[in-house]
Formats: sequence, structure tokens, C-alpha cells
Amino acid sequence: MLPRIAVVSSSSLGADDRRPVRPIVGWSAVNTVRLRLDLAYDGAAFSGWSRQPGLRTVEGELGAALATILRRGADPVDAPRLTVAGRTDAGVHAIGQVAHLELSPEEWHEIAQRDRRRGPREGGPAASLRRRLNGIAGRHGDLVVRDATRAPAGFDARFSALWRRYEYRLVDRAGPRDPRRRGHTLWVDETLDLAAMDSASRALTGLHDFAAFCKAREGATTIRTLLDYSWSRDEDGALIGHVRADAFCHSMVRALVGAAIAVGAGRLDEDALLTVLDGARRTGAAPVVGAHGLTLVEVGYPPDAELAARAEQTRARRDPLLSD
Repeated sequence: MLPRIAVVSSSSLGADDRRPVRPIVGWSAVNTVRLRLDLAYDGAAFSGWSRQPGLRTVEGELGAALATILRRGADPVDAPRLTVAGRTDAGVHAIGQVAHLELSPEEWHEIAQRDRRRGPREGGPAASLRRRLNGIAGRHGDLVVRDATRAPAGFDARFSALWRRYEYRLVDRAGPRDPRRRGHTLWVDETLDLAAMDSASRALTGLHDFAAFCKAREGATTIRTLLDYSWSRDEDGALIGHVRADAFCHSMVRALVGAAIAVGAGRLDEDALLTVLDGARRTGAAPVVGAHGLTLVEVGYPPDAELAARAEQTRARRDPLLSD
């Protein structure tokens, strides 16, 4: 349910009117303004995406900043609801996260009024909101709102998405260990066979039940379409895992990486890995590796004209408990 806020007539807001728009009962979600936020953050600074009492989270920081900007009050329940493409775990980074939120017409008008009072600025009210969010939520430098735009009709950050793409960075004995990047790189004290890792990982692509790589959640399906999974070595000598799927269940990417490391170290071969997949249950063959090497790189969406249909299709086949 969306937050209820005061309904204030546009004609009542003069050029110098700075009255707060405060929450009251009576607002419906009709004719709301939906905004898309493109985000980047250092996962080491957060206990994941989702708001949790007493913990610093990405959703919590953004929600508190939005509540301040929109003058909704200090209580977390007053913050706008954020819908996100990928609910990243504690320690997971992002450079291509996407979220959306709803504003009432009155809130949007108020942002536009404030923007006009400050004089001509590039980007209009959405860009003004981005700047203010970065000034509050981004003041520590570990969270950046890269863009804020009016979302096209039918856009849903989570359900309109076609795929999510992650990268995992690790260094084995063959690669140099750079202390400056230790917060974003897993160090593995073994020499890994890149070709074996790449071949075995590619063999996992397709539509499968990935229960062997997911933490169980009651009532949630573990069937996913793994679109791409490959490994390469970058110019610095680090091994990069490239993983793209329609969606991911809980800890799936990190378990896939753990399995690939086992193959690269010779503890598991490709046939054995496929047997693990077919077994559809958690075993020690696919250990969940550290979150700090994982980054959400990009979320893919269809053309604007297909956004609503994609969201409807995804909702019809996805359980509300599923991860992204």
C-alpha cells in the first residue's frame, strides 16, 4: 500500500509557499508520478538493500532521505515505498541497480516549485531530486543516485526487468593481489583452471531448477533461466565471472561462483557439476562464497511499449517471495 499524504491544490501553492506537505488520511494512488532511480553503492557499507531495524541499509538510507525531502516525517513508515530490481545481500555492491517510487501530484508539484525558486537548472525536478538525494543519502560517498527520471508508462523496476547481470571478481595464485581492491575481490589461495571453469559454467545455462544453488525459502520456486555464465581474466590478472539470468534466487550467484571455483581447483569436474544441478538440493559441492566480490552491474528492460506487458507476464509466473 502506498503512503497517504495531504492533498493540496496546485493553485494554493504560490511561488514563495514553503509549507510542508504532511501525511493525512485520504490520498489514493490514482495519477501518481512514478520515478526511476539508477543507483550505485559500495556494499561493504550496508547490511543489504532491504530496510532492517537498527541496521544501515540502502533502502533505509534512501527512504530516510526521501522522507526528509518530501517532508513526510522521521518515522520510517512515512518514507516512500521503493521497488527494486535486485534485493542485494549485505556486502554486495552495485553500479547498475534500478528502483522506482511513487510521488503524489502534490509532492511532484512541490519539488518543481522548489526547483523553480532556485533558478534555471539542467534536468528539471527529477534532476533536482537526484541532487538532493545525493546531498543527503550520498553524503558519505558510498551511495550515489546516478540518475532520476520520470518512468515511462507501465514501468516496474522489478517486474518489467528482462534480466539482471552480475560480475564476480576473484584473484587466484596466478593473479596479483592488490590491497586497494581487497574490498571488491575474493582472494583464492589456489591456482585455478580458467578454461575448465568457463566450460563448466557455460554448461549450466538454460532453464533449470537451481535448488542446488539456492537457499531454500518456503513456497518460493527455484526454477530460473540462466542466460549467460562465463569466466575471463581481465587486464589486471583477476578472474571475472559474468552471470546473467531472468532472476536469481537467494545466494544463487555466490553458490554458482563457489561451484566454479571447485571446478577450477580440480575438486569437481563438469559432469559432476551437472549431477549437482540435476540433484536439485543443496550440497557442499556449491559453497556460497563471500559477498564482497559480487557486483550488480546492469538490469535489462524491454522497449517502453512492452514494459507493462512484461510486468504483467512476470507477476503471473513469479511468487511474491522470490528473490531477484
